[in-house]
Amino acid sequence: MHDDTVARQFGFVGGLVPGVDVYAYMTHPAVTRWRGTFLERGVLEARFVKPVYDGEPTTITARDANGGLDIEVRCRDELCATGHARLGSLPAPSLTAFAAVPAVAHRPAADQATLARNRWLGIRPLTVTAQFAAQYYDDVRETDPIYAAEGLCHPGLLPRLCNWALVHNVVLGPWIHVGSRIEHFAAVQIGDQLSVRAKIVANDERKGHRFVELDGLVVADEQRPIARIAHTAIWQPRHARPKAGRLLLAVGLGRPHARGLGGRQDAAGDFVAGTPRQPQHQHRGHRRHQADDDEGGGKVRHRRG
Repeated sequence: MHDDTVARQFGFVGGLVPGVDVYAYMTHPAVTRWRGTFLERGVLEARFVKPVYDGEPTTITARDANGGLDIEVRCRDELCATGHARLGSLPAPSLTAFAAVPAVAHRPAADQATLARNRWLGIRPLTVTAQFAAQYYDDVRETDPIYAAEGLCHPGLLPRLCNWALVHNVVLGPWIHVGSRIEHFAAVQIGDQLSVRAKIVANDERKGHRFVELDGLVVADEQRPIARIAHTAIWQPRHARPKAGRLLLAVGLGRPHARGLGGRQDAAGDFVAGTPRQPQHQHRGHRRHQADDDEGGGKVRHRRG
C-alpha cells in the first residue's frame, strides 16, 4: 500500500506510510514519561484506523489516563491512530512456550493453507549494529538521546520484526497492518541478535477482508525475551475498491517539521511528560526509503518526505 499506483487502485490519493512507523512515533511520549523503564516493562497497544499520506502534516498527542497515557495521531483533522501506554507487571514468558523455527528458504504465496492457524513462523535473524541503530533513529525521525547515549535500539523495530515473520515466509500482495500490542521485558541493546518466534493464532474473514493474527516473542541471542507482540494484519483486502479512508490502514509518520503545539518542549524538541496541557508533536507523513521489509513485501524504494 506504500506504492502510489497500488494505493490508488484501492481508492487512496497516494502511497501510505507503514503502520510500524506510526507505532515508533507513538512510543516517543511513553519513553519521555518513563525513560528506560518503559523499554524494560512498558506496554503499548496501538490501532491504526485511517491513512496518513506521504508528506501530510500529522500530530501526536498524549494525555494522562487510566494510570498511563492515551495517545492519538491526527492527520487532516481526522483521528488516524489511537493507543494506550502503561507500565506492565507480568514476567516474561518461558522460551519453551514459543517454538523456534527458521524462515523458509522458498516463500509460497499467501493463502489459507500457508497462513494456517497454529503455524509457527521465524525470521532471518537480525544483528543490531551501531550503524543499523543509527539509521533506524534517522528513519523514524527520533530525537530522544536515550538510545544513542545508552547503546539501545529503538522499540519501533519490534513490530517491524513481526512484519518480517510474515514477509520472510509467504509472498503477499498489497496488505495492511492494522494494530499491535507490545509488552516489553528488556531493552534491545547494540550487538543483540534478534529472532522472532511467532504463532498464527487466527486467520479469518471480516467484512470481506482476510485477517491474520500473530502471537510473537522477540528473543535476543536465543536466550533473552525482549517483547511479546500481538500483531494483526489484513493479508488480503477485499477486491472491491473501497472508498479512501473507510478501510483500516497501516499508517505512519515522518520527520518533525514544526514545534510542538501545546506541550512544553526541551532543547532537544521533546515534550516534557506530566505537563498540565496536552503535549503534541507535529510531523509530516513519511515513507521509509527502503520498504522491502514492510507491508507488501516488495523491494520498492520510496522518496524521502
